[in-house]
Amino acid sequence: MTRNEIVEIVNNFLVEEIEVEGTLSEDARLKDDLGIDSLDFVDIVVIVERNFGFKIKAEEMMEVDTLGKFYDYIGKKLNA
Repeated sequence: MTRNEIVEIVNNFLVEEIEVEGTLSEDARLKDDLGIDSLDFVDIVVIVERNFGFKIKAEEMMEVDTLGKFYDYIGKKLNA
């Protein structure tokens, strides 16, 4: 899966299922700019598993604070 495909899938579920508003730029901070909270994160874990076939581990997400890093995290997990 290409990075552009990952970006498209992630952006679609953030808008359609998490109802994130605003600009989905690579440097957008998940909490501060996009308003993603802990309840949203629970939904994101389920959506990522459904769309990409792996489970997010909380300890691996500690350094993922921007949307760009989230795309990269998914790409690394898919290519591991």
